[in-house]
Amino acid sequence: MAEQLRIVLAEDNYLVREGTRRLLEDSGEVQVLAAVGDASELTDAVQRLHPDAVLTDIRMPPGHHMEGIEAAHAIRAAHPQIGVAVLSQHTDASYALALLGDGTAGLAYLLKDRLGDVEDLIRALREVARGGSVIDPLVVEALVASRTRTASSPLAALTPRELDVLREMAQGKTNAGIEQAVHLSASTIEKHVNSIFAKLGLGEEPVHRRVSAVLTFLREPRAD
Repeated sequence: MAEQLRIVLAEDNYLVREGTRRLLEDSGEVQVLAAVGDASELTDAVQRLHPDAVLTDIRMPPGHHMEGIEAAHAIRAAHPQIGVAVLSQHTDASYALALLGDGTAGLAYLLKDRLGDVEDLIRALREVARGGSVIDPLVVEALVASRTRTASSPLAALTPRELDVLREMAQGKTNAGIEQAVHLSASTIEKHVNSIFAKLGLGEEPVHRRVSAVLTFLREPRAD
C-alpha cells in the first residue's frame, strides 16, 4: 500500500466535513490531520501541521464567495510543496480560471460530486501533492461543449478522438492511463497528444503542458 497521504480538510458544513473525513480515513490511504470550518482556520492548520495536501470547499466563512480559492493561492505561495484541491459545485469556467489562471502546478479543481468517488478524490489529492494538476472531467465536458461551438476556437481544429484524449489529460492521467481509458495503442496516444499540443499552439513547457491544453479554452471568450 502507498504511504498514507497527510491532509488538512476545510468545509464549513459540519456534516459534510465529518462525512468526508470518515470516507477518506476509512480508505486507509489518508490521514486527516485537521478538519476545519473556515479559511482562517485552514491557513492556521497548514502553518502548524505542514500536510502533503489540502482539500477545501470553494466557499467558506466569512463571505461564502471564493475563500477556498484565495486560501489555495496563499497556501501555494507560502508552501509550494503542499498541493491544494478545491471542491466546487460550479462548472462555470470563471471559477476554474480564478484558481488555475496564473499557474496550474499543485492545484486541482474538482466538483463536489467527486466526494462520491473516493478513489478518484484520493488520486487527485496524490497528484497535487506531487505538484501535478487535475481538472474535473465534468468541468472539461462543459467547457468543450461551449468552446467547440465557436468556429474561431482552436478546439474546433481537434478531432473527436483528440477531444477524448484531452478530456483524459485534464484528469491528470499519463499516456498509459489514457491508453487504458480510450482503448488505443501507446503510439496512437502519443500521436494524438502531440497533435493536440501543436493545434493548441503549446510549446515545449516541461511538466504542465497537459493541463495548459485545458486552460487554452478556459481563457477563451465564451461562445454565447
